[in-house]
Amino acid sequence: MGQARSAGTGTADPGPGQQPCMELRESWAALAAGGVAGVCVDLILFPLDTVKTRLQSPQGFRKAGGFRGIYAGVPSTAIGSFPNAAAFFITYENVKSVLPHGSSSYLSPATHMVAASLGEVVACLIRVPSEVVKQRAQVSPSSSTLQILSHTLYHEGIQGLYRGYKSTVLREIPFSLVQFPLWESLKEQGPGFIVIYKPLTASVLCPVLMVLKPAQRDLWSWKQGHVVDSWQSAVCGAFAGGFAAAVTTPLDVAKTRIMLAKAGSSNARGNVLAALGGIWRTQGLSGLFAGVVPRMAAISLGGFIFLGTYEKTRQLLL
Repeated sequence: MGQARSAGTGTADPGPGQQPCMELRESWAALAAGGVAGVCVDLILFPLDTVKTRLQSPQGFRKAGGFRGIYAGVPSTAIGSFPNAAAFFITYENVKSVLPHGSSSYLSPATHMVAASLGEVVACLIRVPSEVVKQRAQVSPSSSTLQILSHTLYHEGIQGLYRGYKSTVLREIPFSLVQFPLWESLKEQGPGFIVIYKPLTASVLCPVLMVLKPAQRDLWSWKQGHVVDSWQSAVCGAFAGGFAAAVTTPLDVAKTRIMLAKAGSSNARGNVLAALGGIWRTQGLSGLFAGVVPRMAAISLGGFIFLGTYEKTRQLLL
């Protein structure tokens, strides 16, 4: 088969006995491409994110600002986007390079899951403070980003900026466990296996089970005989992102409620299960899936822009 190219990374698979590693140039390319992709997607889709946050706000859409001040909180996003996305992708690509991959199609999804999960844990150290300030500004459009930041630090200290860290990680890891193996398998080169997600029970809130199905020869890379182009990777990213967004919406709602909760309230303690239980008791299923349409729209478009821009920028840098 010669030097097969690893789907999604553009790097050659290591031969027998070789220690897989990532060159410094590839690490810098992953960092820069991830940062550029993060800034592009966050700024372009910021209005949809604001609508989603206000729909999920406990005070209701209209009281949270409705369609007024749709760019409230954008400075926080502009500052945090590049380092956040860069941290994710440099972790994701480096972890993939040291874990077993290439030799077994069964191992690939597990490798992508572990790499994406570790990437999210690292990225959330940067993302959460930016997200806290952004979401509070989105539901208080009359206050500036600097005022929100100063108020949070004065009344809650640094820990206030990390309110919702656990809930964010608990949202992002399941999201990435669905999105990235699905994205990578849709782009997969050669006959191997595609990731399929099946519900464990009939409940709409049930977890999903990942299973492997032999890939047919209609996957783009296999049909073309080469790794997918950046626009094709973007389409795969849109599909994977939209599906992952729908599945993880209840966790996103819980994260939003925790970040927006008043200091000293029950939700401010950051208990995700308690937040989900409270939403279920007061608003039912519709409350758990509040904002699911703008979230799916934003993340589908975001997956297209984010992963497509990442692939294209990385190709240009390597």
